[in-house]
Amino acid sequence: MNTTSVVPVMDKLIIYQIFTRLFGNQNTTNRFNGSIEENGSGKFNDINDDALRAIKQFGASHVWYTGVIEHATQTDYSAYGILPDDPSVVKGRAGSPYAIKDYYDVDPDLAVNVPNRMAEFEALVERTHVHGLKVLIDFVPNHVARQYKSDAKPANVVDLGANDDTSVRFSIENNFYYLPGETFVSPEKSQEATTNALHEFPAKVTGSGSITASPDINDWYETIKLNYGFNIFEGGQQFEPVPATWKQMLDILLFWANKGVDGFRCDMAHYVPIPFWKWAISRVKQQFPRILFIAEIYDPNLYRPFIFDGGFDYLYDKVGLYDTLRELMEGHGSCYNITRVWQQESGEYAQHMLRFLENHDEQRIASRFFANDLWSAVPAMTLSATMHTGPYMLYFGQETGVRPEEAEGFSGDDGRTTIFDYWGISDWQGWINKGRYDGLGLSDEQQRLRSFYQQLNYLVNGSDAIQNGYFYDLQYANDNGQSPGYDAQRLYSYLRHTDRQKLLIVCNFSINTTYETTIRIPGHAFEVMGLSPSRTFTFTDIFLTNSEIDAVGTMGVPVVLPPRSVRVLEIK
Repeated sequence: MNTTSVVPVMDKLIIYQIFTRLFGNQNTTNRFNGSIEENGSGKFNDINDDALRAIKQFGASHVWYTGVIEHATQTDYSAYGILPDDPSVVKGRAGSPYAIKDYYDVDPDLAVNVPNRMAEFEALVERTHVHGLKVLIDFVPNHVARQYKSDAKPANVVDLGANDDTSVRFSIENNFYYLPGETFVSPEKSQEATTNALHEFPAKVTGSGSITASPDINDWYETIKLNYGFNIFEGGQQFEPVPATWKQMLDILLFWANKGVDGFRCDMAHYVPIPFWKWAISRVKQQFPRILFIAEIYDPNLYRPFIFDGGFDYLYDKVGLYDTLRELMEGHGSCYNITRVWQQESGEYAQHMLRFLENHDEQRIASRFFANDLWSAVPAMTLSATMHTGPYMLYFGQETGVRPEEAEGFSGDDGRTTIFDYWGISDWQGWINKGRYDGLGLSDEQQRLRSFYQQLNYLVNGSDAIQNGYFYDLQYANDNGQSPGYDAQRLYSYLRHTDRQKLLIVCNFSINTTYETTIRIPGHAFEVMGLSPSRTFTFTDIFLTNSEIDAVGTMGVPVVLPPRSVRVLEIK
């Protein structure tokens, strides 16, 4: 019931995710389905020295700039030589950042001076590095926008689809999959005619893999799927000779790596064959050994091959830890499932799992669709950050308790911060404070919440046991009445330890129950920590309370845990 997993050689990263279009937007109009002129858009330049200094002081090591690469949009940039997109295949006025329109360009929404947009991005990368932060961006390998066309590609690059044989459904030399003789029909009926109206014949297979010329409104109808050599029609795969798409995607990765990008969060990575990842990641790392690859992945059966064969540094821990913690934060679920996650899913390679409670795809913690409570994050986020040596991620505005409460446009009223619409986030703008990024416009409760997150980051950055230590699950020694008052459904306790530091961490996930109990530490745990259980130890909370408890090892550690509280007790 315990593990002493191998101590990794990787750093414990703290990734701060910025949805770039929203981060610096100070516009407060917030008209439903509003245009960029009405609702505004954040820019690369809004992420100024004050913003980056604040992010660094917050404790982050990496910034993931989400939505950087140019994507389909209903905003007309034809005056700048950018072809307009048919609104019938664009979700929202701003468009989805995952419907890539040009892999070699950046989103013009994010530029103050549109013709200078790439230089503004390059300046942001340089500015970020000056502040001691690393840069991550999205790599979207599975699908592109319906009207993909690169107008910024280098002269020697062949555009996606340019050499495809559209008379066949599948060919290893094709970038896309085709439905010969069929015309694409969008589920969205356009209200506005454009000069570049979409006529897709033959129809291409939709990004989700739906083999139909008439995808459903709930499908990824705005995208088309890329072909990596897997025959989606008849099954089977062909990876020799190297498929055309592989070579083009490698070129795109190297293009952005040469811009100074330090890593890629790879969208829907599990939809792309592992042999491609092994081939491409190894080649990128030959030139850029320190570059990181993070996979968005939702199939635990693929975790091991994506790490050890595919070559990914980190994987999303969504299906395991996130789902388990979300249930607990909502007042149901069980802490037994936390043990199940590390024992049955990812315990052997926990250092490769990226933990989080919010990102652009998930509902905000404070929304009525999730926990409806800012402070339910305390035990869950503490556990996400301290349970193992792997990285964790925070989404901008999580630390100020952003609570989406209305429909912004295409996104609807769904508890998420929109990725499709132009919007100003009122619960975040108090932190921006007219570009000072000092938080003076936040409420007292928001200030306290941000203080919790910053203290957590400082705890992680300053703790040898959390950064480098072994993990030991204590549930088996405390459940089933072994420790009176210990509710193993709502309490979770564990050790993190190195030669230099030993920590006992206890989390109370209950919304309304205070627990008074004694945490038993078994003899075997003392043995692996190199301590004598017969000694009297001082247990000092080095996180939130600064309280001290003296206890003999064999007698256990008496604790009082209010609702949604944690104790991080250093053992000396």
